[in-house]
Amino acid sequence: MILLSATGLGRQYSGDPVFEELSFEVRAGDRIGLVGPNGAGKSTLVKILAGLDQPDYGHLSVRPGIRVSLLRQQPDFGPEETLMEVARSGVASLLDLQRELEEAAHEVAEAEDDADRERATRRYTQVQDQLEHRDAYTLDHRIEEVLLGLKFKTDDFTRPARTFSGGQQSRLMLAKLLLESPDLMLLDEPSNHLDLETTEWLEAYLSRQPVAQVVVSHDRQFLDSVVTKVWELHFGGLTTYPGNFTQYWKLRQEKAKVLERAKEKQAAAVDDLKAYIIKYAAGQRAKQAKDREKKLARIEMVESMREIGEPIMGFPEVDRSGDVVIEADKVSKGFDRPLFSNVTLSVQRGQCVGVIGPNGAGKTTLMKILIGFLQVDSGSVRLGHRVQVGYYDQGLDSLPPNTQLLRAVAPDDDAEWVEQDTRELLARFGLTADQVFRTLGQLSGGEKGKAALARLAATGANLLVMDEPTNHLDIWSCAALERSIREFEGTVLVVSHDRYFLNQVADRLFLVADGKVRVIEGDYATYQYLTKQEAEASSKPTSAATQGGRPAAAVAEKAKSKKRKFPYRKAADLEREIGEREAELAAVEASLADPATWKNAETARSAQARFDQLKEQIPQLYEHWDESMELNS
Repeated sequence: MILLSATGLGRQYSGDPVFEELSFEVRAGDRIGLVGPNGAGKSTLVKILAGLDQPDYGHLSVRPGIRVSLLRQQPDFGPEETLMEVARSGVASLLDLQRELEEAAHEVAEAEDDADRERATRRYTQVQDQLEHRDAYTLDHRIEEVLLGLKFKTDDFTRPARTFSGGQQSRLMLAKLLLESPDLMLLDEPSNHLDLETTEWLEAYLSRQPVAQVVVSHDRQFLDSVVTKVWELHFGGLTTYPGNFTQYWKLRQEKAKVLERAKEKQAAAVDDLKAYIIKYAAGQRAKQAKDREKKLARIEMVESMREIGEPIMGFPEVDRSGDVVIEADKVSKGFDRPLFSNVTLSVQRGQCVGVIGPNGAGKTTLMKILIGFLQVDSGSVRLGHRVQVGYYDQGLDSLPPNTQLLRAVAPDDDAEWVEQDTRELLARFGLTADQVFRTLGQLSGGEKGKAALARLAATGANLLVMDEPTNHLDIWSCAALERSIREFEGTVLVVSHDRYFLNQVADRLFLVADGKVRVIEGDYATYQYLTKQEAEASSKPTSAATQGGRPAAAVAEKAKSKKRKFPYRKAADLEREIGEREAELAAVEASLADPATWKNAETARSAQARFDQLKEQIPQLYEHWDESMELNS
């Protein structure tokens, strides 16, 4: 089913087109990743799909009755509105349906004749079908699942929404949208303000939702996990690729190669035609030469793929430091509460170390302690021989907003730097033309990020320290930064929640969590593998000579051949429970057939919900019993 479609869609600002002639459709269940360089118009297109902006030309057709919702970036909460009230407002339409179901149940119970009863029953059935389709009988469970998944605590549920931090309020807006579960969900950078664990929860949640989704994100791992189709918005046009981000990236490169080969082949054919025309234009084969002229005029030239420019970036050659760049011994730190204690670790020359962990665990604090920007509560930190620290100031917050970009990037203590040097440096990081004369306050988030990286490169430091450097960078700028870090001869310390980025650059990780710092030798994929192995090991029973009267070796052998889907239970207990549930099902079914049940809407709804629950439970109990008979013997 097509939810919306566009034909010849275009939008322009001040006469300059943002995009033009876009044609596409969104079908039920589509999960589309919208990618493109900064400034391509992704957010503008999403606003048009949400009805918050209008195209200048073309036609957007939205199927009547479908609900389209956009993730709002700016929260708007009432003065006393609690977190739970905001979350429940996301399911307001379901609550309305539940009230309508109660009204329909009253109508069934109070019907005075068969015609009224049939009409009321038909209405009741229609509303009930809608509620079942939207999984409305588990509302409280769904609300709690989403809020806890987004790292809210049950103690937070009654707090006024306005008392939360900006990042928490953004997460609350995300929770409201997820609970709303519209037919088409528009998500613009949904993983912003989320730590790694919460991002992975969101990926899993979105991947199992039946609703259509259009996702704008620069998080390549997120796109890999969630989307099944990619729209590339570039040079004012839209190109569709099947699959997730990795498949898109591969297909794009293959398409570029195919077009290049076709262009080369066509050029050779054109040269042959021209040579033939010149050679035989005036001879006996003049007629054939004339035919070839016509053929040449009809040829439509193959164009190479218009590549998305990837900045050169790059960090300069630097002085060699000592082999040990950072050495920390029994370090502890806290503010209003302890963050971590007794941390002992080191960083070696040439390494790229990623710092990861939940929000609020102390990642940035640890990084600043390691480079001497913060004092320890106890323990000691030492920088190695000839180590020069360069710190990435993402928003250039240490400088006044009215500072011109040219002056902001040039090193403060280097009189030899001239304007041309600075302009060339900025151009390497994708900032050119009149951008260099803007003030910092006039720059976008992506432009500030690139400027901060250029300023970092200008320091000539041999220890580059970065806090979330991929924030606001488009995919192509992220790839350029990754290449620049891999080619850098010095040492890098980076806080990041970008898993794709960490897999490209990190040699080791510092995991800050639960008051400790754990050192992991490897990238994020290594950390995921270790976490999985540890989870599997912790779920295995403790070793014993026998289990249930059987040798432990025999139990282990059985477990190798087939893993349990359900927890261990005796078959006899399961048989007894199956009998009880089937008897209860028969009783509930009889009550639903009794007109007296429908005289009370709450009783009818409760009976129907229990009937649905038992119909789901009993087959699972039989499956559990089958497993018990097979594995318990």
